[in-house]
Amino acid sequence: MSDSHRRAVVGWCLYDWANSAFTTLVVTFVYATFFTQAFAEDEGTGTSLWSKGIVISSLLVALLSPIFGAMADRGGRRLFCLGVTTAVCVLATTGLAFISPSAENVFWALGVFVIGNVAFEMGMVFYNAFLPAIVPPGKIGRVSGYGWAAGYGGGLFCLVVALLGFIGIGGAEPWFDLSQEGGFHVRATNLLVAGWFLVFSLPMFFWVREPAGGTGSLDFRGALGELKQTFRKIRAFREVVKFLLARLIYNDGLITIFAFGGIYAAGTFGMEYGEVIVFGVALNVAAGLGALAFGFIDDRVGGKTTVLISLIALSAAALLAVLAPNKTWFWIAGLTVGVFAGPNQSASRSLMGRFVPERHQAEFFGFFAFSGKASAFLGPLFLGILSAEHGQRAGVSTVLLFFVIGGALLLNVDEKRGIAAAREV
Repeated sequence: MSDSHRRAVVGWCLYDWANSAFTTLVVTFVYATFFTQAFAEDEGTGTSLWSKGIVISSLLVALLSPIFGAMADRGGRRLFCLGVTTAVCVLATTGLAFISPSAENVFWALGVFVIGNVAFEMGMVFYNAFLPAIVPPGKIGRVSGYGWAAGYGGGLFCLVVALLGFIGIGGAEPWFDLSQEGGFHVRATNLLVAGWFLVFSLPMFFWVREPAGGTGSLDFRGALGELKQTFRKIRAFREVVKFLLARLIYNDGLITIFAFGGIYAAGTFGMEYGEVIVFGVALNVAAGLGALAFGFIDDRVGGKTTVLISLIALSAAALLAVLAPNKTWFWIAGLTVGVFAGPNQSASRSLMGRFVPERHQAEFFGFFAFSGKASAFLGPLFLGILSAEHGQRAGVSTVLLFFVIGGALLLNVDEKRGIAAAREV
């Protein structure tokens, strides 16, 4: 691999290090919690509003990602589109820091968050599309693993800086003496995220080059035409369709685990808030290490086999979490989820990277994004219904069904045929 290719891989991985600060601090740990507690009249209302923001974001991404992916491919403007979505997400995140909590501002804050979250997810479409362009097929698994591992690492490192420097934990004084009026010291973590995202994303734009070709313009009507042509040739992409259907199912299980793992830990095993944070950090560290290690296995045995191995392990971990008699066994289940969640995500991306035709990389990763968002509400919905009727253990058991059904569908995917079809188009 030449120096320019190495720089491209490093720049690509650093983008994952950069943007994961947004999902870790804004979407999951810090701002999400602050919004639900500070903006609405009560925490239940705040949680409901935040979940609606997530649902709206997911629906918009599912609708827009294939269209904008096709536009970027047709115009040869994937790097430009990534730059625009990155800038929008950075600006929206910055804006969240200056919206003070009040009933009048709740929809302003939620609207700005939705804009930032949609921009983030759309950026992932263009970002993922560069994976098969910067590395040969024989190394796509390990490089995808490098990216996921860098993402987990960057998100956690930024979270630690936020907790120690802005908020303070364990009664310790934070590094920066920020005003606590209106929770500004918490809202200011959005400035950290915005700066982190901006600075660490720059190598991506300096070191990664747009593949040659394309019209040079973003043509919405032309993109719709490209999508129509893709659907007309759908038989040639049969393995992609089967894979995305399987991912649509098993990814719901993964989304549900990450969304409700902390709630389950607190409600069923009595973990305090600090313990839940430590549990979440440990799970993410395990996921990063798992993605890094299994990237090499992916390149040896293939993406499909790697995903299937992860689904078997995730199914066992989900069953153990449901049956766990105490906190120790739940920790074992949680760490197992972490170790195999990273490889599941990384190998899914690398398998898609092997399946995409060269001229349609962003378009197909738009469909990949669609498969991750279109039914993301099903897992939480079924978990909520069963939890209300039969308790949290019964609710969490639904995750096992998503992994088993998704794995069964994945068995029908012919990886070699899918790779061959991508080369023929």
